[in-house]
Amino acid sequence: MKRIWIASLVLTFYSCNQNTNNTIALQNKIDSLETQLNNCYKPGFGEFMSGIQGHHAKLWFAGQHSNWKLADFEIHEIMEAIEDIKTYETDRKETESIGMINPAIDSVVQAIQEQNVEQFNRSFSYLTHTCVNCHTDNHYEFIQIKIPEQQTFSNQEFAVKQ
Repeated sequence: MKRIWIASLVLTFYSCNQNTNNTIALQNKIDSLETQLNNCYKPGFGEFMSGIQGHHAKLWFAGQHSNWKLADFEIHEIMEAIEDIKTYETDRKETESIGMINPAIDSVVQAIQEQNVEQFNRSFSYLTHTCVNCHTDNHYEFIQIKIPEQQTFSNQEFAVKQ
């Protein structure tokens, strides 16, 4: 009987030790994954905004050429970048006011759906001014976005191919 009791006691201590080792190994794995996650590349606010600026220009030229499929693609790229800002830039004060762009985006989306160049031009102007107002509200008044004057993407065709 004494042997059984000693054997169960040894087995209990061994099991406890194994659980401790497993816990330590698991914690080490968690720590390693957290380090890797913290060292992953995450675009900064400026990279998101530069991407939006490029899509803003492409959106304009798509609308001027009545390339509604491209315009729809570009406005959705802008929307995606804004969602990414909301996801990845939660610690930035500017993120709190980024929602002010939603009515202007909705206006552009509607103009694209209606394939109306005049409405698109008004909506695009509204979108552009909203960007400027957001920059001003967030003390980036030195970043003045405007309607593009010339096509900067010479490697892309904006006219609809027939």
